[in-house]
Amino acid sequence: MKYGRPACGLLSLGLLLEFAARPPSIRRYGTLELCMHPNAELIERFYTAFKHRDAAGMVACYHPQVEFSDPVFPNLKGPRARAMWKMLCERGKDLEIEFEGIEADDTSGRAHWRAFYTFTATGRPVENRIYARFVFEDGRIIRHRDSFDLWRWSAQALGLKGRLLGWTPLMREAIRRQAARSLDAFIRQHEESATAEPAEVTAAR
Repeated sequence: MKYGRPACGLLSLGLLLEFAARPPSIRRYGTLELCMHPNAELIERFYTAFKHRDAAGMVACYHPQVEFSDPVFPNLKGPRARAMWKMLCERGKDLEIEFEGIEADDTSGRAHWRAFYTFTATGRPVENRIYARFVFEDGRIIRHRDSFDLWRWSAQALGLKGRLLGWTPLMREAIRRQAARSLDAFIRQHEESATAEPAEVTAAR
């Protein structure tokens, strides 16, 4: 994990391990403290909100002009990126996530996270392993790219069909089209609330 400034003095390996195990953004030991970089703290807030299926807390970490992409939802911008997270939080009734390896500096960051849930279309359990990369602007996330093995995901979510065909461009495009249709339907159902920016973001503009 990268930090915004060094510790006040030399720390033993044992103390560093103790610091790393503590969850608060500022970790103290006596008069010594280590501080997370603000952008690392931003990533931590994003995934903590996701862990609690708090879509408003997640999109509050996003810049109004955010761009998101992953193998299933490529090239989502602004309102559609925010709506996608709101849809996943609302529909992921048994969703559980874990995250680790958060690193960030003034311009970019990264993290590893895993999602555990039931794919509702087939009722099959999924464990997805994702590598996330971020770019920051004005104290918020303006670029967010998630990478994962779509073939592995399709084998879990779709069963034999995904295991046999998940590597093919035809199947990958079919998965993306279905995901886009689901997102479009969610946006229509929720109208303006699905794509709206958090009030504090709008007020700050």
